[in-house]
Amino acid sequence: MKQKRKPANSILKVFVVITLLFFAGCKSGRDDDRTWAVYKADANSSNYSPLDQINSSNVSQLQPAWTFAIKDMPQGAQPVISQCNPIVVDGVLYAISAKQWAYAINAETGKQLWSFDPFDGGEGGGVSRGVTYWESGDDKRILFSAGNYLIALDALTGKPITEFGEKGKVNLNVGLRDDPEKISVTLTTPGIIYKDLIITGCRLPDMYGSPPGYIRAYNCKTGKLTWTFHTIPLPREPGYETWPKDAYKYAGGVNNWAGMSIDSKRGIVFMALGSPSYDFYATDRKGQNLYGNCALALDANTGKYIWHYQTIHHDLWDYDLPAPPNLVTVKRDGKEIDAVAQITKHGFVFVFNRETGEPLFPIEERKVPASNLPGEEAWPTQPFPLLIV
Repeated sequence: MKQKRKPANSILKVFVVITLLFFAGCKSGRDDDRTWAVYKADANSSNYSPLDQINSSNVSQLQPAWTFAIKDMPQGAQPVISQCNPIVVDGVLYAISAKQWAYAINAETGKQLWSFDPFDGGEGGGVSRGVTYWESGDDKRILFSAGNYLIALDALTGKPITEFGEKGKVNLNVGLRDDPEKISVTLTTPGIIYKDLIITGCRLPDMYGSPPGYIRAYNCKTGKLTWTFHTIPLPREPGYETWPKDAYKYAGGVNNWAGMSIDSKRGIVFMALGSPSYDFYATDRKGQNLYGNCALALDANTGKYIWHYQTIHHDLWDYDLPAPPNLVTVKRDGKEIDAVAQITKHGFVFVFNRETGEPLFPIEERKVPASNLPGEEAWPTQPFPLLIV
């Protein structure tokens, strides 16, 4: 028996609920703490807060402090899901709704400060997991994607920054090899900041005809494209030999949809890449297919390649890397090593030296079964970490 569906207008309300102890809201003693100013907490993608007022001894005392209901969906519209991880900067919560409207909310009271409709009353919408905050002196901005645009808003007023791109937005369809009028590109996770750059991946369909998922960096002030890394290599670029000769002209995917991490001290951006398209049958892309399914490190200033590690060769299983690399510190022989830990869909965790990409624990290339699909040539080996914990 099917469960009776609730009225659409009751389901469509997306709630941002903050539950606090009566004394919560104070900051830690760290001078650099902005509360939760970056998607997934910080540039390390740690998902960790140093605040310690809520702990195992008092968590049972939590009570709702306020509830904010987002009501930007029209009456009668189909239910949609919000995947947003809000950020909090200096007492203001910034979020994006399931319709891709941007919101600023007083984090203490739940009062709306502003909202922005990027579709100017149009239908719009689509999955988005958050926004990005950038500041330079008194210039404070929220950058986020809606539809196929990267948009910059004044963080205090919610008004578009008109000098960014074209009247506050940049068309993400432009610069991905294919005709921008015939493709649709957006962001699943928000971009990440390095100095005055916002570095972005993109979300693409996992189908034939998908564009390539190039990594791009835009200037936060002007919206100008600063650098591009070709995740499906062009001729004479490293990795080109792992594809058919003309694959760079038609192959798609190999995009970063799960997010990135930044080592600001070293100027390195780390990212987790997805599979090439089509992701379950690959007779048109025989080979290892770099940089599909790779943990990838690039120079954050220039986009220049530093290192990679491919967790699945010639993916036939949609084994996209599902989360950004975590920047961690590993103790080895009494010494601390700055490392990158990458989780996977198939249950393995790979750990690398942050600067060189060298595995910190043994990994073995093992023979795996051949494909029995007509025309398919599965890669003969796959990497298996040997450490069992």
